[in-house]
Amino acid sequence: MSIPTKIQTWQMVEPGKLAKTSIDVPELQPGEVLVEVAGCGVCHTDVGYYYDGVPTVTKPPLTLGHEISGKVVAGEAGLIGKEVIIPAVMPCNDCAICASGRGNRCLKQKMPGNSLGIYGGFSSHIPVPANDLCVVEDRKDFSLETLSVVADAITSPYQAAKKAELSEGDLVVVIGATGGIGLYMTQIASVLGAKAVVAIARNQEKLERSLEFGSTHAISTLDKSVKDVRNEFKAYCKEAKLPSHGWKIFECTGSKMGQEIGLELLSFVCKLIVVGYGMHKVEYMLSRLMAFDAEIIGTWGCLPKYYKEVMQYILDDKIKVKPFVEFRPMSQIEQAFQDSHAGKLTKRIVLTPDF
Repeated sequence: MSIPTKIQTWQMVEPGKLAKTSIDVPELQPGEVLVEVAGCGVCHTDVGYYYDGVPTVTKPPLTLGHEISGKVVAGEAGLIGKEVIIPAVMPCNDCAICASGRGNRCLKQKMPGNSLGIYGGFSSHIPVPANDLCVVEDRKDFSLETLSVVADAITSPYQAAKKAELSEGDLVVVIGATGGIGLYMTQIASVLGAKAVVAIARNQEKLERSLEFGSTHAISTLDKSVKDVRNEFKAYCKEAKLPSHGWKIFECTGSKMGQEIGLELLSFVCKLIVVGYGMHKVEYMLSRLMAFDAEIIGTWGCLPKYYKEVMQYILDDKIKVKPFVEFRPMSQIEQAFQDSHAGKLTKRIVLTPDF
């Protein structure tokens, strides 16, 4: 197995500007491996960093991309030749936060394209910690590049479900149900036994599709105010003989309106779980939380230990992936970012190296 001396990569040299270049393969430390990238998904976070700048310690030039699958080609002997999914966030496993079971928000975590130095997934290879890699022993008829989206698009909503203690019989709302994370959030809610899964999004055609993938009812936000959406939701609850309280609301858009809808639907003993990333600010009277005995919960990434559970749901065909990914060569990265930013895609783009 050939080990390169250079990593071919697409670096973001400044917001809105990419450059194809090569960088040295670093000397691998004990506990590290070099992964040959099979595919890297284009996430909303990557696109946000590209257009708006990177709010992290590592500043450009750096390579974006954190939804990565590939094959280990160097480093820890027991992993060489193994196909792997690289967790989007890799905790240090040696701090108080990790010890508390919340290592997905470890302050020393390594995230490709964010806090793993200059290294990201839009490359030919990437050096990463070996400890939390998800080894793919049997991928059935899935291509390795297809499974790259497990690293965030699927595991992050799964972590959100765990954080919300989602269980059989729950009532669930997914705001942004047709987006890259939302379409898996509806499926996960259904798989975990939710009694009702209300999908809220703008695009009517995509909403109708969501009814085939976990949703039980759809509400379009097109040409509606936040209060219009609330009223339609309450009307549905009355018609379906469901309470308008006690729902677990997953906000997956990161948009201002999405967040406002989530807060508007928050009622007695509800939970609002913030899954989507965005830079917007919203106003809310916190005393309502007290009166409702409600909760607003943030969630970040996913504990690596959950990756195997998610993979099993995929391999058992309970979470559908193939209908929601499309592949493009990595040389089309700029166009991929533009298309993703425009918000008109029906599938998540996975870029495959063609250096």
